[in-house]
Amino acid sequence: MERDSPVRITVSSSGGLRNVALSSPVRRVSISNSPLSGGEVRRLSLGGRYGGGDEYVAYTVHIPPTPDHQFVSNSQNSQNSSEYSKIHGNPNENRIKDTVFTGGFNSETRAHARRMKSVEEMIVPKSKLLCQVDGCDEKLLDKSEKSQCECGFRICDDCYTDYCSNGKGVCPGCKEPFHESYEEDDEGDLQPMMSEEKDTVNPLRKNRGGVRLENNFSLVRSFKAPNQDFDHTRWLFETNGTYGFGNAVWPREGCHRGGEKYEYENPPMFNARRNRPLTRKVGISAAILSPYRLLIVIRLAALGLFLTWRISHPNHEAVWLWLMSVICEVWFAFSWLLDQLPKLCPVTRSTDLAVLKERFEPTQNNPKGLSDLPGIDIFVSTADAEKEPPLVTANTILSILAVDYPVDKIACYLSDDGGSLVTFEALAVVASFARTWVPFCRKHEIEPRNPEAYFSQKGDPLKNKRRVDFVRERRKVKREYDEFKVRINALPETIRRRSDACNAREELLAKKKQMEIGGRVSESVKVPTATWMSDGNTWHGTWFSGEEDHSRGNHAGIIQLMLAPPGPECAYKTEKDPEDLIDTRNVDTRLPMLVYVSREKRPGFDHNKKAGAMNALVRASAIMSNGSFILNLDCDHYIYNSLALREGMCFMLDRGGDKICYVQFPQRFEGIDPSDRYANHNTVFFDVSMRALDGLQGPMYVGTGCIFRRIALYGFSPPRATEHHGWFGGRKIKFSLKKLKKNKAEDDTEMIMPIVDDQNGNSEEGDELKEALIPERFGDSSYLIDSIAVAEFGGRLIHELRGKESHGRPSGSLAAQREPIDRAAIEEAIKVVTCFYEDKTEWGKRVGWIYGSITEDVVTGYRMHNRGWRSVYCVTKRDAFRGTAPINLTDRLIQVLRWATGSVEIFFSKNNALFASRRMKFLQRIAYFNVGMYPFTSIFLLAYCILPALSLFSGKFIVQSLNVTFLVLLLAITVTLSMLALLEIRWSKITLHDWWRNEQFWLIGGTSAHPVAVIQGLLKVIAGIDISFTLTSKPAAADDGEDEFAELYEFRFTMLMIPPVTIILMNVAAIAVGVFRTAYSPFPEWSKLLGGVFFSFWVLSHLYPFAKGLMGRRGKISTIVYLWSMLICIVVSLIFLYVHPPDGSRTQSMMQFRFP
Repeated sequence: MERDSPVRITVSSSGGLRNVALSSPVRRVSISNSPLSGGEVRRLSLGGRYGGGDEYVAYTVHIPPTPDHQFVSNSQNSQNSSEYSKIHGNPNENRIKDTVFTGGFNSETRAHARRMKSVEEMIVPKSKLLCQVDGCDEKLLDKSEKSQCECGFRICDDCYTDYCSNGKGVCPGCKEPFHESYEEDDEGDLQPMMSEEKDTVNPLRKNRGGVRLENNFSLVRSFKAPNQDFDHTRWLFETNGTYGFGNAVWPREGCHRGGEKYEYENPPMFNARRNRPLTRKVGISAAILSPYRLLIVIRLAALGLFLTWRISHPNHEAVWLWLMSVICEVWFAFSWLLDQLPKLCPVTRSTDLAVLKERFEPTQNNPKGLSDLPGIDIFVSTADAEKEPPLVTANTILSILAVDYPVDKIACYLSDDGGSLVTFEALAVVASFARTWVPFCRKHEIEPRNPEAYFSQKGDPLKNKRRVDFVRERRKVKREYDEFKVRINALPETIRRRSDACNAREELLAKKKQMEIGGRVSESVKVPTATWMSDGNTWHGTWFSGEEDHSRGNHAGIIQLMLAPPGPECAYKTEKDPEDLIDTRNVDTRLPMLVYVSREKRPGFDHNKKAGAMNALVRASAIMSNGSFILNLDCDHYIYNSLALREGMCFMLDRGGDKICYVQFPQRFEGIDPSDRYANHNTVFFDVSMRALDGLQGPMYVGTGCIFRRIALYGFSPPRATEHHGWFGGRKIKFSLKKLKKNKAEDDTEMIMPIVDDQNGNSEEGDELKEALIPERFGDSSYLIDSIAVAEFGGRLIHELRGKESHGRPSGSLAAQREPIDRAAIEEAIKVVTCFYEDKTEWGKRVGWIYGSITEDVVTGYRMHNRGWRSVYCVTKRDAFRGTAPINLTDRLIQVLRWATGSVEIFFSKNNALFASRRMKFLQRIAYFNVGMYPFTSIFLLAYCILPALSLFSGKFIVQSLNVTFLVLLLAITVTLSMLALLEIRWSKITLHDWWRNEQFWLIGGTSAHPVAVIQGLLKVIAGIDISFTLTSKPAAADDGEDEFAELYEFRFTMLMIPPVTIILMNVAAIAVGVFRTAYSPFPEWSKLLGGVFFSFWVLSHLYPFAKGLMGRRGKISTIVYLWSMLICIVVSLIFLYVHPPDGSRTQSMMQFRFP
């Protein structure tokens, strides 16, 4: 060491110790703080184990004493302080006497100071062999007898490690960083006191990203297991430690908390799904939707440029041709815009049935196994047993009875608007066969649960079946179903024979009675030809003979309870019954309630077709079962997915579901020809348009496969609504409709359901309820009026999911037994299905299904959306429902004619979307407006399909010449349309074949049924001529050996076929005339021929399915087609000769032409 330096530095490193004077030159190195010395130990980047060569250096600075700063030892300091206390007393005592204690918040008081003084006096000094840190009683080891710091404060190794590892390294005695004392070893080198390297704190390796060292953990070896890793499992066992208690781990033997042991018999029901939503809305990918919207804008701009160019460049050689084409093109652009705008926001939705089951199904808190799901009433409608075969209806009923939903919450109602005994007895046969079919489906999880569809499947029936008795029981049920079909199909003939025998017996009895009173044998006896039931009584409904009071439009009302309401608890058989076809042990054998309903019909009353029958079912079901939700199905639409009802209820019972009026399912069809010649699947509408509407205010109601909220059908407004103000409805105003509005002009049109809480109900709310449910709206049935509040309560959300300013219901409040049906309820139900019950009420006007239109389904859904409700489109992975569609050309055109006529009626009524309220969104209003507008496109479509033929006949074209600008704009319109179609196919997951079939039938329907619909609608509006339609025949299942698609090739002529046939003949003839004229012309104009031929082929390609339907099975064209073709050709030839006479003189031709 250098003697001339007043300050000495002792430096120690991994390589040994060296003394360096402060003034001596030392190489500069990068230095950083080390936790070992609390800032005095530096790390040098010289290579090593950590950080690529790090060394640890400790140094001490020795400052010699001066006269002003003398070092005092601890013993001297303590001795001086004790002598001072003896002479001058305790300084704290003087402070207590001389201090004025004012008190106050966070201020010391005199009592507190004296108490602290007494505590200080009671402190016993620690032994020098113990650690001086407060709260630590560890003994100092032999190697640690000397202090770890120069101040002399004695500290044990554990406390020293803690003070060093906390990042500060400050001595608890002098409050300064540790200054370690050293002792010389045998070799004379200075070594630090801490000789145990294994107890030192080693810093972690510094990351390349520059993470600060103090943010890392320290690598400390275990003291109890120095040679191995710490065993946490063994530590838990040795110390009797636990993880505590919670949803991750729940102790089996209780847990310790605060020195006490808590015992729990069963752990709580921890489940993350209980807080998860029942449904989820999934938007279309932005990679598809953004280009789709951009293409709409581009095509709109291209259409604007194209129409601008067409209007500014008229064809002076054929102004009439140019004007017709421009008018049609402007209308087509407008029609395309109406159809395209509602498709801007398509969405997809999904459900979580596991959450629904855990939230509403039986749990440990529900020992009786009662479900908390609300009740559902299912309506099935039929009107003609001849056109709608009873076997089809029977299979639909069987699929409903076997649905996967709580049995006591289901009630099925069959509406027979024809009052047929065949349907009545078929339903009785169904009730008998259901006792075998329903348990079989539940036991083996059969899908689908329509026996005809199930036994007709071509796949392996053993797939996913585990029970060993499945094959044997399936064979037995199949034989029983074959017998069931024989009985159902034989019912019409059986009833006729029975009725003839009973009528003959009655005639003999009448003659015998006449002879007893002295009459002649030759005199005829008039006996009514009745239809007899199997029990020997006459049928109350329609007779085959159509006698008075027993015809289709004149018969009494009938309500028959085929299957009584089941009990709330499951019914299991403990022993096998030898009379049962299948072993039903451990299988619930209960059946849902089944009711036959035929409303009363009398002459002089407007029965309003299907809408009137549905409203009769609504009233009757409210009295008998009063389900909070209603599902309506056509007789040929059966439940294909047994979980479909649960999927729909997920939307109704989820958060915000109290604003949903109905859940619409897509329609899927069976029995369609593989090529789908007439677009019967209608996938573009159900998978493109309806999904797009789901992103707005909801899809339209399409007449079947829809779950309604009962109070929405009653005409009530939603609990909350939103009004759209400003341009395009950009400004939204949300408000609550919890109470009735008063002193407003809309009191007559607004029906708001007063919410009466069962626990906190008061008289004022009761008066509001009576005012809202006055007989002038719902009729004079007290049963019906009382049931409305019960239905509203059952449709509420549970308290955890209710919205703002909405009332909910307690969880488990619906897990109760349904009230039994007594005689008074049956009498009241028969009363509400009479034909005069709706007089002077609002049924059909605002309550129930709406009257006044053939398409009552669209109008009913429109009224709900107009009141502020919203709907949801539920597309399930497995089709929810399946039905049949007419594959015959004539039936298909008649069906389209009925839909189009209803749309024209909507356009000329107050249900036109132009008069919609502000509660309907702007794009939703456009969609409903397009529903009433689309049939009028047929007028322009007819003219545009004839234009190519007129162009070829006349030798002119819609433009004077094929300009480059015209071709470029036309190409842009065509390309953008094709790209839009491809993107629609992408996000809707339909096929290109489906899209092309839809385009073809759009032109077929637009040139055949839609023009006639416009004419019929105008006649009804102007002249008041009512329109009547026949039911579409429902095809029955084909027997073995029969052609499944036989109806596809049947040709039945109708007047609707004349316009398409005319267009086909005109275009074919025009192509021939144009080719010959151009070929033999001295100055051929091939460009005009090419344009005319291209558009003619465009028309003919769209009408190809129609032309194929005229040819029948083997390409044979019917004679009527030839006759109409010859007539049309003659008329067209005469018109052509009149317009272009051979000598070129129109005047001479007119004067010379004479009819024979």
